[in-house]
Amino acid sequence: MSSAEPGRFFCTAGRGLEPFLAREVRARLGATEVDCVTGKVFFRAAAGPGELRKLRSGERLFLLLKKHSPLPVSRNKGKMLHEIKSLVIEEPEYWLDIISLWRKLSGHEGKTDDFSQENTLALKRKSEEETNTASKRQKTGQVRAIVSKECQVEAGERCVAPERVRGQEYWIESKTSSEFPSKGSGENPTADEKLSFSFRVSCRCSGAIAKILTSQEIGRAIGVALVKQCGWRADLRDPDIEIFVHLNDIHSVVGIPLFRLPLANREYIRTAGLRSTVAWAMASLAEISAGALVLDPMCGLGTILLEAAKEWPEACYWGADISDSQLEGADGNIRTAGLMDKIELLKASVKALPLPSESFDSVISDIPFGKKFKITNDAQLLPDILQEMERVLRVGGTVVLLLSQDLRKRMDGLTKCAGSDSPEATADGDSEAAPAKSRSVDGNSSSLAHGVGESFLSSRHFGSLVPDGVYAVSLGKMDAFIHKYRKVSAAGKWELSGTVLKGT
Repeated sequence: MSSAEPGRFFCTAGRGLEPFLAREVRARLGATEVDCVTGKVFFRAAAGPGELRKLRSGERLFLLLKKHSPLPVSRNKGKMLHEIKSLVIEEPEYWLDIISLWRKLSGHEGKTDDFSQENTLALKRKSEEETNTASKRQKTGQVRAIVSKECQVEAGERCVAPERVRGQEYWIESKTSSEFPSKGSGENPTADEKLSFSFRVSCRCSGAIAKILTSQEIGRAIGVALVKQCGWRADLRDPDIEIFVHLNDIHSVVGIPLFRLPLANREYIRTAGLRSTVAWAMASLAEISAGALVLDPMCGLGTILLEAAKEWPEACYWGADISDSQLEGADGNIRTAGLMDKIELLKASVKALPLPSESFDSVISDIPFGKKFKITNDAQLLPDILQEMERVLRVGGTVVLLLSQDLRKRMDGLTKCAGSDSPEATADGDSEAAPAKSRSVDGNSSSLAHGVGESFLSSRHFGSLVPDGVYAVSLGKMDAFIHKYRKVSAAGKWELSGTVLKGT
């Protein structure tokens, strides 16, 4: 464990990946006070930037400033804005502590003391500035509003161009100081500007509060307050620091992004395919161990193999695909990641893999959804895929599949209901399932009921493949399901519309 100063953080996650992220921060960072809500995981950890950057199932990582219950909703906008400003701006000394920690974690350790001294002086002069009306008019003339109307956290933030408002409500946009040089403006900073550095407020509000105030109104109020309180300068395009505010019916959260780029942006992936966080989550379920053989029989651009090989480098990986262009893209990604000695590629059909039976410990695959690759015309494709996966998998091995809603429904036609000879089964063959068990990042078995809304799935199996978990995840514009199976015997039977397809 790192000797870094403990800090409070939260990390955004795609819908359905919160349990994966919660387990990961515990295992990788030794995190405590872990709390999951939709789209976010809060935690406390003593970790340096290098350790924090290794998180693989999260999107954006923030240093947590404030986490409160939802703000009381009032029809009085002025009162609500005052409550919001108090939430963000109160306790100036606390701000200094948080900013100091942020600078250490974001790589500005050498400037921390100067920054704290400058802001302390700024706070002491606050009362003098408020009585100096001439100075206030000069400052107001320099201010203009720069507000991020919308921020979409799940897949990285999106900031909308600002709108102009009255001069007295503007924020300072210029970015100047002896510590943070001007970005080519060519103008000399004034005495007041030397105590500032640039910032941006990204505000997102939903629920009851969004019916009273817009994100722009909230962001503008917070920005003006920060200008007056700390003397900071606003900069929408390239700020030194970003203040993230999320207000909804669940909580009120204020944070600072630790890194400019999302954690989900992988520098080792040249051509993007499946979302890297989802690929990592799938690999984390496969129970990969040292010396294991892992196969992706429809590897596409190789994202799942890349994520697995980066996290579990002591295993051996094989990828197959029928498409030359996909294999070419996968090869480029593998070379960019420097994993040529870890991942082997071959051109082959998933319906007839040129591989020995019972030769792999894990099979992981994102079955095409029919968007880019049409699969619905071949009624035998799904059973053929599953039979080949079962054939090449060793007894005790795992299969992890990503399925669209449509494919999941189609697979229902392939199921043989184990409940017919199970005392727990209901009259229609379904049974109440216990929470699915899965392997966490540290290899320990843990209960993961999140996303398993279909209890009947735990009572169905495919040949010798027995269900071991279902996880609903979001792929942005569509939802998908991660299915995990375990091979319990050397042979099985497949049932499709009354036809028995004998297992190999």
